[in-house]
Amino acid sequence: MVKPPAAPTALGGAAKRAPTGPRRDEPRTVRFNAVMKRTGAMLACIVLLPASCERPERSTGRADPVKPDEPLPTTVQSRLDEAGWSERVGDGLGLWVSVARQRLVGIEGDRVAFVHTCSTAARGTGNRADSYQTPLGWHEIDERFGGEAAWGAVFKERRLTGEVWRPDEATGRDLILSRILWLRGLEPGVNSGPGIDSHGRYIYIHGTPAEDKLGTPASHGCVRLSNDDVVALYQRAPSGTPVFITEW
Repeated sequence: MVKPPAAPTALGGAAKRAPTGPRRDEPRTVRFNAVMKRTGAMLACIVLLPASCERPERSTGRADPVKPDEPLPTTVQSRLDEAGWSERVGDGLGLWVSVARQRLVGIEGDRVAFVHTCSTAARGTGNRADSYQTPLGWHEIDERFGGEAAWGAVFKERRLTGEVWRPDEATGRDLILSRILWLRGLEPGVNSGPGIDSHGRYIYIHGTPAEDKLGTPASHGCVRLSNDDVVALYQRAPSGTPVFITEW
């Protein structure tokens, strides 16, 4: 068999290399993209960002779990202690209302006694009168109402109306049900005093007919609980119980 002739070679007999760049007869767009691709690869090899320019990791927004009958997560305990929890509460019962978590947490010592899903203000947090916002900071339970009231009993201006709400009753009213724990602010200039007074704003912990909205900010400033939970809380939290409300 006759072999086919060898491919023509350049000077010295070496095979001519195929061009690596774009051909001149290629469209300009193709040639431009090829050049940019090579340039970008070279820059990626030689450009190093200093550590101070590195982008910080984005928070996932996941909070440390707070579970009944377990110790508080150390991160939560540290933040509470920084805010004076040990001095104000000690080993007794204190209530922590977390706006970020939409939870009311009962804490005794360093352990979680109970956790109730709650609902704080739809308009966020704030201390001004007529803001319809939930005030932050240290409070205590002052007056309490409804110790002998029926489950679902309706209050108006802290007095029983004689009406009893039932779960199958649809209502668009912002009813105050079952029990009332009226909060008094303990920090002058923050939640106590003219124009910013939590007690004067009638900030309560109370039962609500909008139980389907618990876990989301939906109140007009108060801390809403389910009727089961507010009845249970009434039994455990006497007047004078510290209440700490935080944004986190």
